[in-house]
Amino acid sequence: QAKAELEQGLEGVRRALSILREYYGSGANAAMLQDGGDLAQAMQQPAPPTQHSKASGAGTSIVGLLEVVESDFAKSLAAEETEEADAESEYQKTSQENKITKTMKEQDVKYATQEYKSLDKSIAEFSSDRETTDAELTAVLDYYAKIQERCIAKPETYAERAERRKAEIDGLKEALKILEDEASSFAQQGRRGGVRAHFL
Repeated sequence: QAKAELEQGLEGVRRALSILREYYGSGANAAMLQDGGDLAQAMQQPAPPTQHSKASGAGTSIVGLLEVVESDFAKSLAAEETEEADAESEYQKTSQENKITKTMKEQDVKYATQEYKSLDKSIAEFSSDRETTDAELTAVLDYYAKIQERCIAKPETYAERAERRKAEIDGLKEALKILEDEASSFAQQGRRGGVRAHFL
């Protein structure tokens, strides 16, 4: 909008300058009368009277003033165009950078998703292998336990050893008693046999 306003202002000033230069440079009043409407529109002033004399000094001042205004409008318009060009360039640069950044992020997401799926697959395979290994290990341990029960004697507990010792001692005592009883019986039989011989 600022650029359009500057362009319109610059065009109006240049039209006014063209009319004034033609008027003060022609030496005739006809030009002023013919173009009075355009000058009035450009300067936004009422039309001059039909009969007047030129004031070249005043005309030169007006033309000089309008030339300064024209220069200011031109500089402002050039600055506005430069600013718009810079803004457009910056916009294009930022848009391109955003496109590159977006593409890179999309690629990162794509690669991350692929890696994630690959890791999930590896974890599933490792989990299956572990379950198989655990099952095999359990079977081996069960078999080993059965082998131990068959081939390796279990250590006796204190109560079992005490019971076995008591049974052994009781057996020895019983055997000793039997031997003592047999010895006593044999001795008595011997004495009886001697008495018979004595009487005979």
